[in-house]
Amino acid sequence: MNTPPPPATIGLIGAGNISRRYIAGIARFSHLRVVAVTDAVPAAARQLAAEAGITAHDTLSAMLDDDGIDIVVNITPPLAHAAVTVQALQAGKHVYVEKPMAAALADAELMIAAAAKTGMLLGSAPDTFLGSASQTARAAIDRGDIGEPIGVVAFITHSQAERWHPNPGFLFQPGGGPLLDMGPYYVAGMVNLLGPVARVSGTTRIGASKRAVTAPDRVVDEVSVTTTTHASATLTFASGVVGTLVASFDIWESHLPKIEVYGTEGALSVPDPNHFDGPVLLRRNDADVWTELEPALTVSGAPDSPEQLLRGIGVADLVGAIEGGHHRADSALALHVLEVLEAVESSSSLGREVHIISRPDRPAPQGPTATIASN
Repeated sequence: MNTPPPPATIGLIGAGNISRRYIAGIARFSHLRVVAVTDAVPAAARQLAAEAGITAHDTLSAMLDDDGIDIVVNITPPLAHAAVTVQALQAGKHVYVEKPMAAALADAELMIAAAAKTGMLLGSAPDTFLGSASQTARAAIDRGDIGEPIGVVAFITHSQAERWHPNPGFLFQPGGGPLLDMGPYYVAGMVNLLGPVARVSGTTRIGASKRAVTAPDRVVDEVSVTTTTHASATLTFASGVVGTLVASFDIWESHLPKIEVYGTEGALSVPDPNHFDGPVLLRRNDADVWTELEPALTVSGAPDSPEQLLRGIGVADLVGAIEGGHHRADSALALHVLEVLEAVESSSSLGREVHIISRPDRPAPQGPTATIASN
């Protein structure tokens, strides 16, 4: 009888708001194990380590010198992604970095170059397109359920972070805003469905220059806004599909869909790409009603349930790639997503359409998540 290999060991760089979602989410995978955490505030790392029963490293260098760690998950603020990731790659660690991959395209290119030079693998959030909802929609398009895809719309409305995040200032600074904070979920989701984007035309602006913070456990009462909070763009996909993207922290309430894809024979409604699961609806041109499709993968949790906030599938995807499998949430996709989102801003400032240079492969379909540990 073959003995299974030991779990891949993971260190978290960052003990902030999302770190506990990674710990809980990764715990669902029997072949992954979080063993350590570090943070720029050592006390925060020690508190999280005590809660989770893992090791706290007081410095990043100590984390990277730990030979018992195979992979690091970089969940520092976006402006720190590049420097921390490059340092980790150079230390011989595979890296999975939170979205956006970097705060600027030039930084993302440096990260990819470092991965190539060191021979380490680099993966990046978002990984939600690997969940049942996006994979169900992907299968429907691949089957031809809506015929030839013609158009797609995506609407990012307010996350209302001021009401729940204790210190949301980073969301209203470069590296944040609706484009780089929420945009990666939507663009990665659309690329999974329709392939890469070829051209972008966009217009952007800042809404209110100050935002009141009303979260019950807030550490600040107000934040200044120094990045785009409302953007509208036309995305032309390499396949010829024409897309509309609206990304806004100024749309507090709406009746807008999340993502819809329109084809020659019907339409597909896709739920929130910030979540892994949810109903995917199909309405063919010859039908009178929308039909909910059977999920292509096992559903991890109900829509809007705590399970939708857990992270870890992308880390499992990286481990699978280390072992020779498909790397779906890889650096090529993350770079492309960042280039598209940055092009919305540059198109607005230049007053012209921007051509996208990167052209990643459409991610391979995700198989059943058999590696999730049973409860």
